[in-house]
Amino acid sequence: MPRHTFTVNGRPRTVDAPAAMPLLWVLRDRLGLTGTKFGCGVGVCGACTVHLDGKAVRSCQTSIGELAGRGVTTIEGLRENSVADAVKEAWLAEDVAQCGYCQPGQLMQAAGLLSGAGTRAPSDAEIEAAMNDNLCRCGTYLRIRAAIRRAAAGGARSS
Repeated sequence: MPRHTFTVNGRPRTVDAPAAMPLLWVLRDRLGLTGTKFGCGVGVCGACTVHLDGKAVRSCQTSIGELAGRGVTTIEGLRENSVADAVKEAWLAEDVAQCGYCQPGQLMQAAGLLSGAGTRAPSDAEIEAAMNDNLCRCGTYLRIRAAIRRAAAGGARSS
């Protein structure tokens, strides 16, 4: 079986797996990182969103064979940076989560959007375009948008 070496959450990892195996299953089944969720398996729901070299991607559609020398960040690794902190604080302040199943993917997509926006706040249209393919069965889309706006403004909680 081929051996694949890449970085996950800042740590070098080596995994024996077929090159076509989706990253989602490598993360969950081989590395025990179960925060990344399986939703649809065809890249349309966003529950499996992770960052690959800083860009939000669907891990169910990314094969392990594509990862040599690259860096993956999962929801478990989304910590201690200003964007991640602002997003997590805003999520809590806006009471976004209901069932929570889609939230790892939502948070990863939002953090990717804000990281790519630089110092400017994205418009509602940019938020909608970036988050459009992340599905939430609970329908918290308005709270998600409000949380992203809050995070872009620094994540401050309202009193």
